[in-house]
Amino acid sequence: MINAVAIFKMAAMVIAAVILGRWFMAEVKAVRIKGEPAYKAYLSIPGIIIILAIILLPIMARIFL
Repeated sequence: MINAVAIFKMAAMVIAAVILGRWFMAEVKAVRIKGEPAYKAYLSIPGIIIILAIILLPIMARIFL
């Protein structure tokens, strides 16, 4: 049985992912409205966090698993 702490940790991760995703989509919309290149959204803070997560997750999984 999953205890309350584990459920709380999972909920925190889901909430963080939703917040980051909405923040990134707001940046994408702002870039589109300004007519700037599409890659400009990935140079913002949420874009960099997403890129780092994509790069670091497989590395961390390789190290810790």
